[in-house]
Amino acid sequence: MAQVGIVMGSDSDMPIMAKAADILEKLGISYEMTIISAHREPDVFFEYAKSAESKGFKVIIAGAGKAAHLPGMCAAIFPMPVIGIPMKTSDLGGVDSLYSIVQMPSGIPVATVAIGGGENAGILAAKILAVSDEALLQRLKDYTKELKESVQKKDARLQEVGYKNY
Repeated sequence: MAQVGIVMGSDSDMPIMAKAADILEKLGISYEMTIISAHREPDVFFEYAKSAESKGFKVIIAGAGKAAHLPGMCAAIFPMPVIGIPMKTSDLGGVDSLYSIVQMPSGIPVATVAIGGGENAGILAAKILAVSDEALLQRLKDYTKELKESVQKKDARLQEVGYKNY
């Protein structure tokens, strides 16, 4: 049974949503990924959001561009956390999506990451799940340690070869 639902309105969102899936896989978290257009197939969307809890989802990560209704509509129906990923659009660079996802009405919160922030959405979902999962919390701590070590290795190389040869 999947713990996280990953949903996007278009396959053009796949490169960003794949980053969420990649980090969930790295951390050993099960997920289900789906393409659903809230505007073009509202009946399919409503069934997805209504059935998410019974499927075992604890968190939904929803990516959307332009008017970006998908995350907010998920949050209106699904009783657990929803994380919105605003997609960069050609029209307004993703700011329209960001504003749409962030500006939810009272009682319908959506946690929102940066425009195109797929990896951070996956990490945030993991942190939400880690509240009640000690083993996952340790995997998150190990991941954070890996990030630190990566930066330290880069700095060591810079110090060794100098910025002109980096």
